Parts: sequence; C-alpha cells; structure tokens
Amino acid sequence: MSARTWHLVCYDIRDDARLRRVARLLEGYGERLQYSVFRCRLTPREEERLRWELTRLTVPEDAWLIVPLCNVCVRRVRRHDGEAAWPPEPPAYVVL
Repeated sequence: MSARTWHLVCYDIRDDARLRRVARLLEGYGERLQYSVFRCRLTPREEERLRWELTRLTVPEDAWLIVPLCNVCVRRVRRHDGEAAWPPEPPAYVVL
C-alpha cells in the first residue's frame, strides 16, 4: 500500500454550479479549512484520481491548485493560536 501524504487543495471556480460540484468532490477527499481550501491525506493514486476528477469538473477559466506537503512542512504549519495545525499522522479509528 502506498503511503499517504498531506496535500493542500485550493480552488477558484467562476460558476456557482461547478463550485458546488468541486466542493462536494473535495469533501469526499479531505477536510475543509476555509471556504475554498481543503487539506487531504492522499496516496499517489488518489492524488492522480483527484486531479483527473477536477479536470473533468472544471473549465479553463477556473483555477485549482494541489500542493503536496512533506512531513517537515506539515510539522511547521501553525494555526492562529500557534498550535500545530496538522498531525503528521491522523488518529487511527477502530470500527467496532
């Protein structure tokens, strides 16, 4: 299994209908940080799939950006209150 890494995904979509579709898509991949900014923990294959899906949903006048973050970068991200914003590894959940 490929290792997951954090990605920052940002977008500027010009049409409201496309904007809602892109937001719904990204909600399936990660967590919304701001109105048009998500953080996603992706494998290389998931990143490729996300890029493909975004390309299908958007038009040339739209813009989106996927920024992979290395572990050092993730450790340096801070919230407004100075705390670490992203855990290097998300908590593991056990489904009972």
